[in-house]
Amino acid sequence: MPETASTAPSAAPTPANNVVLVHGAYADGSSWAGVIALLQEAGMKVTAVQNPLTSLEDDAAATRRALDLQDGPTVLAGHSWAGTVISETGTHENVTALVYVAARAPEAGEDYAALAATFPTPPANAGLTHSAAGFAQLSEEAFLADFANGVDPAQAKVLYAVQGPISGTLFASRTTAAAWQDKPCWYAISRNDRTTSPELEHFLADRMNATKIELDSGHLSLVTHPREIADLILAAAGRTPSAS
Repeated sequence: MPETASTAPSAAPTPANNVVLVHGAYADGSSWAGVIALLQEAGMKVTAVQNPLTSLEDDAAATRRALDLQDGPTVLAGHSWAGTVISETGTHENVTALVYVAARAPEAGEDYAALAATFPTPPANAGLTHSAAGFAQLSEEAFLADFANGVDPAQAKVLYAVQGPISGTLFASRTTAAAWQDKPCWYAISRNDRTTSPELEHFLADRMNATKIELDSGHLSLVTHPREIADLILAAAGRTPSAS
């Protein structure tokens, strides 16, 4: 099976020079480091949001602040939990395209947990631990084996060290918008994902009629496959992806 398999976009994307990257749960903006370098090399203006992971409202506010600073058409990309954030904020006037990387993509007001429960339960779920302060994070074992599967072990331990604890109520949040219904979308599916069900990723990509690629990757394809993710973002920006 080829490393990537893609569907053709239904319409030519709007040319964009800006990209805003939004990280997921159990992570911070550094998870995009490899992708950022490639996008900058291609001449894109890149902004990585640092989500507080305290609530959907707080994460959306941080993303909107970044979008307000853009000077024109902007691709908005989100990994994992950030798919919820970009679905909520992608209605911003600067946003011309949405890119989902192994990401959630709820309908407005949808009970996403109930939707996810209709698909196979990923192994990482069993490693979620809760603190008395009301925050949650993945155990080291679950982070390395399930969240960062496929990542170089030394790099995975660095990512574990910067893991962002999440509010215990974060995943119960419900969006008020589903920007993917009105904006063109691209989706990167991780075939070997142990944090989000690949079957669920396929469902979400098909539901939004996204241009999609499939990667032989775990959940952190933005770390293990930065070139493919950068090229997907460049395609959404109306640019020719790298041949390398």
